[in-house]
Amino acid sequence: MSAPARVLDLLPHWLSEKVPRDHRESDAAFRRRRRVVAATSLAGAGMLGAGLSTEPGSPAFYGMTLGTAATWLVGGLASGRLHLGWMRTGDGLRRPVATPVLTGVGAFGAFYAAALVARRIPVLRRALSSVLSYADRGRTGLVLVTTLANGAAEEVFFRGALYAAVGERRPVLTSTGVYVLATVATRNPALVLASGVMGTLFGLQRRSSGGIQAPMLTHVTWSTLMLRYLPPLFAEPPDDSRNEPRPSSSRSTSPSSV
Repeated sequence: MSAPARVLDLLPHWLSEKVPRDHRESDAAFRRRRRVVAATSLAGAGMLGAGLSTEPGSPAFYGMTLGTAATWLVGGLASGRLHLGWMRTGDGLRRPVATPVLTGVGAFGAFYAAALVARRIPVLRRALSSVLSYADRGRTGLVLVTTLANGAAEEVFFRGALYAAVGERRPVLTSTGVYVLATVATRNPALVLASGVMGTLFGLQRRSSGGIQAPMLTHVTWSTLMLRYLPPLFAEPPDDSRNEPRPSSSRSTSPSSV
Protein backbone atom coordinates (compact mmCIF):
# COMPACT_ATOMS: atom_id res chain seq x y z
CA MET A 1 0.00 0.00 0.00
CA SER A 2 1.34 3.44 -0.94
CA ALA A 3 2.01 6.16 1.63
CA PRO A 4 -0.93 8.35 0.47
CA ALA A 5 -3.25 5.35 0.72
CA ARG A 6 -2.07 4.63 4.27
CA VAL A 7 -2.71 8.26 5.24
CA LEU A 8 -6.22 8.14 3.76
CA ASP A 9 -6.97 5.04 5.85
CA LEU A 10 -6.36 7.12 8.99
CA LEU A 11 -8.85 9.83 8.01
CA PRO A 12 -12.59 9.87 8.81
CA HIS A 13 -14.81 8.53 6.06
CA TRP A 14 -16.06 11.98 5.05
CA LEU A 15 -12.49 12.90 4.08
CA SER A 16 -11.28 9.58 2.71
CA GLU A 17 -14.25 8.14 0.77
CA LYS A 18 -15.09 9.57 -2.65
CA VAL A 19 -18.75 9.96 -3.52
CA PRO A 20 -19.76 8.88 -7.05
CA ARG A 21 -19.35 11.59 -9.69
CA ASP A 22 -18.97 12.06 -13.42
CA HIS A 23 -17.08 15.26 -14.16
CA ARG A 24 -15.71 14.33 -17.55
CA GLU A 25 -15.28 17.09 -20.10
CA SER A 26 -13.97 17.30 -23.65
CA ASP A 27 -10.27 17.74 -24.41
CA ALA A 28 -10.94 21.22 -25.78
CA ALA A 29 -12.79 22.27 -22.62
CA PHE A 30 -10.00 20.84 -20.46
CA ARG A 31 -7.30 22.76 -22.36
CA ARG A 32 -9.33 25.95 -22.15
CA ARG A 33 -9.77 25.47 -18.40
CA ARG A 34 -6.03 25.12 -17.97
CA ARG A 35 -5.32 28.32 -19.88
CA VAL A 36 -7.81 30.30 -17.81
CA VAL A 37 -6.45 28.82 -14.59
CA ALA A 38 -2.85 29.67 -15.47
CA ALA A 39 -3.70 33.30 -16.25
CA THR A 40 -5.86 33.68 -13.14
CA SER A 41 -3.20 32.16 -10.88
CA LEU A 42 -0.64 34.77 -11.91
CA ALA A 43 -3.07 37.69 -11.70
CA GLY A 44 -4.53 36.63 -8.37
CA ALA A 45 -1.16 36.01 -6.72
CA GLY A 46 0.04 39.44 -7.78
CA MET A 47 -3.05 41.15 -6.39
CA LEU A 48 -2.87 39.14 -3.17
CA GLY A 49 0.69 40.31 -2.53
CA ALA A 50 -0.16 43.89 -3.43
CA GLY A 51 -3.19 43.92 -1.14
CA LEU A 52 -1.16 42.98 1.94
CA SER A 53 1.39 45.66 1.08
CA THR A 54 -1.14 48.47 1.51
CA GLU A 55 -1.88 50.43 4.67
CA PRO A 56 -4.27 48.53 7.00
CA GLY A 57 -7.73 50.06 6.96
CA SER A 58 -6.99 52.23 3.90
CA PRO A 59 -9.27 52.44 0.85
CA ALA A 60 -6.44 50.86 -1.16
CA PHE A 61 -6.49 47.81 1.12
CA TYR A 62 -10.23 47.22 0.69
CA GLY A 63 -10.03 47.86 -3.03
CA MET A 64 -7.13 45.45 -3.56
CA THR A 65 -8.57 42.67 -1.38
CA LEU A 66 -11.99 42.86 -3.01
CA GLY A 67 -10.25 42.97 -6.39
CA THR A 68 -8.35 39.82 -5.44
CA ALA A 69 -11.59 38.07 -4.53
CA ALA A 70 -13.13 39.17 -7.83
CA THR A 71 -10.12 37.80 -9.72
CA TRP A 72 -10.39 34.35 -8.09
CA LEU A 73 -14.17 34.30 -8.57
CA VAL A 74 -14.29 35.44 -12.19
CA GLY A 75 -11.37 33.19 -13.16
CA GLY A 76 -12.96 30.20 -11.47
CA LEU A 77 -16.35 30.69 -13.07
CA ALA A 78 -14.86 31.45 -16.49
CA SER A 79 -12.80 28.26 -16.48
CA GLY A 80 -15.77 25.96 -16.99
CA ARG A 81 -18.44 24.07 -15.10
CA LEU A 82 -18.04 23.74 -11.32
CA HIS A 83 -19.81 21.41 -8.91
CA LEU A 84 -21.15 21.80 -5.35
CA GLY A 85 -20.52 18.22 -4.34
CA TRP A 86 -22.24 15.65 -2.14
CA MET A 87 -21.76 13.80 1.13
CA ARG A 88 -22.80 10.24 1.80
CA THR A 89 -25.51 9.80 4.43
CA GLY A 90 -26.89 6.34 5.10
CA ASP A 91 -27.83 4.89 1.73
CA GLY A 92 -28.11 8.25 -0.02
CA LEU A 93 -26.32 11.52 -0.74
CA ARG A 94 -26.92 15.05 0.50
CA ARG A 95 -25.28 18.43 0.15
CA PRO A 96 -22.56 18.86 2.79
CA VAL A 97 -23.47 21.50 5.42
CA ALA A 98 -23.14 20.58 9.10
CA THR A 99 -19.97 18.50 8.81
CA PRO A 100 -17.97 21.20 6.94
CA VAL A 101 -19.07 23.86 9.46
CA LEU A 102 -18.01 21.67 12.38
CA THR A 103 -14.74 20.97 10.57
CA GLY A 104 -14.13 24.72 10.37
CA VAL A 105 -14.75 25.03 14.12
CA GLY A 106 -12.31 22.18 14.81
CA ALA A 107 -9.69 23.71 12.52
CA PHE A 108 -10.01 27.02 14.37
CA GLY A 109 -9.48 25.24 17.70
CA ALA A 110 -6.28 23.67 16.41
CA PHE A 111 -5.02 27.00 15.05
CA TYR A 112 -5.87 28.83 18.25
CA ALA A 113 -3.81 26.32 20.23
CA ALA A 114 -0.96 26.73 17.73
CA ALA A 115 -1.23 30.52 18.03
CA LEU A 116 -0.66 30.29 21.78
CA VAL A 117 2.69 28.74 20.96
CA ALA A 118 3.44 30.94 17.93
CA ARG A 119 3.05 34.16 19.93
CA ARG A 120 6.15 33.13 21.89
CA ILE A 121 8.23 32.64 18.72
CA PRO A 122 9.36 36.11 17.56
CA VAL A 123 9.30 35.50 13.80
CA LEU A 124 5.82 33.95 13.90
CA ARG A 125 4.53 36.52 16.37
CA ARG A 126 5.63 39.35 14.06
CA ALA A 127 4.10 37.60 11.03
CA LEU A 128 0.76 37.02 12.76
CA SER A 129 0.68 40.50 14.26
CA SER A 130 1.29 41.95 10.79
CA VAL A 131 -1.69 40.10 9.31
CA LEU A 132 -3.99 40.72 12.26
CA SER A 133 -3.25 44.44 12.19
CA TYR A 134 -5.61 44.61 9.20
CA ALA A 135 -8.40 43.43 11.51
CA ASP A 136 -7.39 45.69 14.42
CA ARG A 137 -7.03 48.86 12.37
CA GLY A 138 -9.82 48.29 9.87
CA ARG A 139 -13.56 48.63 10.04
CA THR A 140 -14.96 45.41 11.47
CA GLY A 141 -17.77 45.06 8.94
CA LEU A 142 -15.58 45.75 5.91
CA VAL A 143 -12.80 43.47 7.14
CA LEU A 144 -15.32 40.66 7.65
CA VAL A 145 -16.80 41.18 4.18
CA THR A 146 -13.40 41.15 2.46
CA THR A 147 -12.24 38.14 4.48
CA LEU A 148 -15.30 36.04 3.68
CA ALA A 149 -15.37 37.17 0.05
CA ASN A 150 -11.78 36.08 -0.42
CA GLY A 151 -12.32 32.79 1.41
CA ALA A 152 -15.31 31.85 -0.74
CA ALA A 153 -13.65 33.04 -3.97
CA GLU A 154 -10.48 31.08 -3.22
CA GLU A 155 -12.52 27.89 -2.99
CA VAL A 156 -14.26 28.63 -6.28
CA PHE A 157 -10.87 28.95 -7.93
CA PHE A 158 -8.43 26.65 -6.11
CA ARG A 159 -10.73 23.77 -5.19
CA GLY A 160 -13.02 24.39 -8.14
CA ALA A 161 -11.28 25.50 -11.33
CA LEU A 162 -7.68 24.66 -10.41
CA TYR A 163 -8.48 21.26 -8.91
CA ALA A 164 -10.40 20.32 -12.06
CA ALA A 165 -7.58 21.61 -14.28
CA VAL A 166 -5.02 19.36 -12.59
CA GLY A 167 -6.71 16.19 -13.78
CA GLU A 168 -6.61 12.82 -12.06
CA ARG A 169 -2.92 12.81 -11.09
CA ARG A 170 -2.51 13.94 -7.45
CA PRO A 171 -4.97 16.84 -7.59
CA VAL A 172 -4.92 17.42 -3.80
CA LEU A 173 -1.14 17.74 -3.67
CA THR A 174 -0.88 19.85 -6.82
CA SER A 175 -3.75 22.23 -6.02
CA THR A 176 -2.40 22.73 -2.50
CA GLY A 177 1.07 23.39 -3.87
CA VAL A 178 -0.22 26.12 -6.18
CA TYR A 179 -2.28 27.55 -3.31
CA VAL A 180 0.86 27.80 -1.18
CA LEU A 181 2.86 29.36 -4.03
CA ALA A 182 0.18 32.00 -4.50
CA THR A 183 0.32 32.78 -0.77
CA VAL A 184 4.11 33.16 -0.93
CA ALA A 185 3.40 36.45 -2.73
CA THR A 186 2.30 37.87 0.65
CA ARG A 187 5.82 37.30 2.02
CA ASN A 188 4.26 36.29 5.33
CA PRO A 189 5.46 32.95 6.80
CA ALA A 190 2.37 32.56 8.99
CA LEU A 191 0.03 32.80 5.99
CA VAL A 192 2.20 30.42 3.98
CA LEU A 193 2.13 27.80 6.76
CA ALA A 194 -1.62 28.19 7.18
CA SER A 195 -2.20 27.83 3.44
CA GLY A 196 -0.33 24.52 3.41
CA VAL A 197 -2.33 23.06 6.30
CA MET A 198 -5.74 24.37 5.32
CA GLY A 199 -5.13 23.87 1.60
CA THR A 200 -4.57 20.17 2.27
CA LEU A 201 -7.78 19.95 4.30
CA PHE A 202 -9.78 21.82 1.65
CA GLY A 203 -8.31 19.61 -1.07
CA LEU A 204 -9.29 16.44 0.77
CA GLN A 205 -12.82 17.78 1.16
CA ARG A 206 -12.93 18.52 -2.56
CA ARG A 207 -11.63 15.03 -3.35
CA SER A 208 -14.20 13.36 -1.12
CA SER A 209 -17.29 15.40 -1.95
CA GLY A 210 -16.54 16.14 -5.59
CA GLY A 211 -17.37 19.82 -5.21
CA ILE A 212 -16.63 23.18 -3.63
CA GLN A 213 -19.46 23.50 -1.09
CA ALA A 214 -17.74 21.55 1.71
CA PRO A 215 -14.37 23.36 1.54
CA MET A 216 -16.12 26.71 1.11
CA LEU A 217 -18.22 26.28 4.27
CA THR A 218 -15.19 25.12 6.23
CA HIS A 219 -13.11 28.03 4.93
CA VAL A 220 -15.60 30.79 5.80
CA THR A 221 -16.32 29.25 9.24
CA TRP A 222 -12.62 29.02 10.06
CA SER A 223 -11.93 32.53 8.74
CA THR A 224 -14.77 34.08 10.74
CA LEU A 225 -13.60 32.52 14.00
CA MET A 226 -9.96 33.42 13.33
CA LEU A 227 -10.94 37.02 12.62
CA ARG A 228 -13.04 37.22 15.80
CA TYR A 229 -10.78 35.54 18.33
CA LEU A 230 -7.16 35.79 17.19
CA PRO A 231 -6.59 39.59 17.16
CA PRO A 232 -7.13 39.94 20.95
CA LEU A 233 -4.58 37.20 21.50
CA PHE A 234 -1.88 39.26 19.78
CA ALA A 235 -2.99 42.64 21.10
CA GLU A 236 -1.27 41.94 24.42
CA PRO A 237 2.30 40.85 25.20
CA PRO A 238 2.88 37.19 26.06
CA ASP A 239 2.14 36.17 29.65
CA ASP A 240 5.80 35.96 30.63
CA SER A 241 6.44 39.58 29.61
CA ARG A 242 3.35 40.80 31.48
CA ASN A 243 4.51 39.00 34.63
CA GLU A 244 8.01 40.42 34.74
CA PRO A 245 8.74 42.09 38.12
CA ARG A 246 8.29 45.82 38.14
CA PRO A 247 10.83 48.18 39.72
CA SER A 248 10.23 48.79 43.40
CA SER A 249 8.66 52.14 44.28
CA SER A 250 11.37 52.57 46.95
CA ARG A 251 13.93 53.03 44.17
CA SER A 252 12.11 55.92 42.58
CA THR A 253 14.27 58.53 40.93
CA SER A 254 11.85 61.43 41.50
CA PRO A 255 13.45 64.70 42.65
CA SER A 256 12.26 64.14 46.24
CA SER A 257 14.40 61.01 46.62
CA VAL A 258 17.55 62.18 44.94
